[in-house]
Amino acid sequence: MFRFLARALLLSLLTATGLTAQGWEVSPFRPLELPGLNAYRAGSGRPGHGYWQQRVDYRIDATLDPSANELRGREVISYHNRSPDALPYLWMHLEQNMCAQGSVTTQLDQPPLVFLGSTFDFSCQGFAGGFVLDSVLIAGRPVTPVVYGTTMRLDLPAALAAGGTLDIVIRWRFKVPAFGGGRMGHDGTLYEIAQWYPRLAVYDDLRGWNHDPYIGAGEFYLEYGRFDVALTVPAGYLVAATGTLKNPGDVLTPAQRSRLAKAATSSDPVAVITKDEAGTPSRTRPATTGSLTWRFSAENVRDFAFAASPDFQWDASAWDGVAIHTLYRPSATLWAEANKMTNEALAYFSTQWLRYPYPQFTSIEGPIEGMEYPMITFDPAGPTREDMHWVLAHELGHQWVPMVVGSNERLYPWMDEGFNTFIDLANAAQYFNGTAYGDSIEVHPLHLYPDHAGADEQPLGLRPVEVHDLFWAGYQKPALMLQLLRYEVLGPERFDAAFRQYLAAWAFRHPSPADFFRLMRDASGMDLDWFWREWVLTTTRLDQAVSGIATDSSGATEVRLASLGTMVMPAELRLTFADGSSEVVRLPVEMWNLGPRFTYRPKGRPALRSAELDPRRVLPDVDRANNRFPR
Repeated sequence: MFRFLARALLLSLLTATGLTAQGWEVSPFRPLELPGLNAYRAGSGRPGHGYWQQRVDYRIDATLDPSANELRGREVISYHNRSPDALPYLWMHLEQNMCAQGSVTTQLDQPPLVFLGSTFDFSCQGFAGGFVLDSVLIAGRPVTPVVYGTTMRLDLPAALAAGGTLDIVIRWRFKVPAFGGGRMGHDGTLYEIAQWYPRLAVYDDLRGWNHDPYIGAGEFYLEYGRFDVALTVPAGYLVAATGTLKNPGDVLTPAQRSRLAKAATSSDPVAVITKDEAGTPSRTRPATTGSLTWRFSAENVRDFAFAASPDFQWDASAWDGVAIHTLYRPSATLWAEANKMTNEALAYFSTQWLRYPYPQFTSIEGPIEGMEYPMITFDPAGPTREDMHWVLAHELGHQWVPMVVGSNERLYPWMDEGFNTFIDLANAAQYFNGTAYGDSIEVHPLHLYPDHAGADEQPLGLRPVEVHDLFWAGYQKPALMLQLLRYEVLGPERFDAAFRQYLAAWAFRHPSPADFFRLMRDASGMDLDWFWREWVLTTTRLDQAVSGIATDSSGATEVRLASLGTMVMPAELRLTFADGSSEVVRLPVEMWNLGPRFTYRPKGRPALRSAELDPRRVLPDVDRANNRFPR
């Protein structure tokens, strides 16, 4: 009985790791169990012939009152039901309610997340705020919304039929928190305003209504549409926002308009407001008393954000017709280089992956550690050039994922933060080429692996609010995953073509993880189910080993290799021969098709002196002591 139990225990342990003494207990190459296919999402990972998506258009008139520290507005929302379903109610996000008394965030008092040198406090630091809804009208009739914290349900007088459109009019106001969940707020007279208006949740073919509450770590998932926004601020303030400024003659001086015209054809920064002019409204504003209204419009965006301050210094340039703006306080001295950094990053991302589709992009320096919205980002001053560049480029990179490729950040941070970190690495290496930082930044995620991939590591597929180490699971591990897929599994040419097709196919749409998995397989020509299972769905470990060197009955040399861990990967083997010559052999992942043992036989070479796996040390192998034979 004891021997039977011991054998059963051993078998269970081997099964848990995916190995038995005879081979794989469960094949690592078995197909993933993905959601079923339909007319909406094709087997190729692309939108199907029946793919649909809702559209939401916003017309907003808002007033920022710094004296009362209040933002108030009226919005008209046109909701277009392109789904095949009749909708008896609509769900909306009220994300300022994160700062309301009794909110989930306030009740939980969650600890801040630490990202290396930055701390993200996803709370309002005791600020008592939240939306005041003065009125809600549907088709001109008052309705009483049902509010659950940061979400709101609107019960419709009659179900909105498939193909129908409905107008919602909401009047609202709220006090602006100094620190709004690490994503918006103000510092004195500098306001960075985001997640600031009631907005529609996504209704999609995957889950129906996506009304996941906002408690900090998960960012947002929204529909695309058009925004026409009028922002009234004190006359001494400058405003930067999502979209195109429609009335520059009303809010800019002739000198500023002339400088912007010059910047529109210049790759080098042009000072629209100089350091000497910043903070002196009489030199930078058409009027200094009363208020001015700035009008912006944006097409095919999923959100709108803005910043306002009387103290901005302003640089501008252009890349291939795209206006690039950087606005910052004169105390942020490193930002003299910010426009150049942003210009080169935008050019890199556009050339390497997908052309930037919007007419302008703006970076704002302020108290927010780093946050992205369509056509505008909030960034800190930065302690060093390298830190500043990383944040500027990282937040800019989010224009591609998830502003253009609209994945669900409330569920899958690895599909936006991770993808973005991956594309940022090569951009940083290019900008700082020839420096210690530039020549090492791309291996940064691999160097982080031993410290973060421990026993309590969680799979990437969890919601961000469930992840203990979001820095690793949301950012660095998926970046490492894509680097290894690009350089060690597919090769850059094969990977790049497939990844570009993913970005293009799902631009302004809502991809799921299954869509990404399927498209990368379809476009690359390689079954990657084993790879996604290892990196996204589990926390497997790689341990490749050289078991020994032997001579078979014919006198031929054999190199015996083993996959001792729960992860499989291709192998790179360096062979050193008795005559001092060497050879590097790359073996595809199919070497493990028949189990965790593989024998390689070099042909027509002298006697073998030694063999070493992963000589470049590019894989996250957990035990390098067994990578070489003799040991």
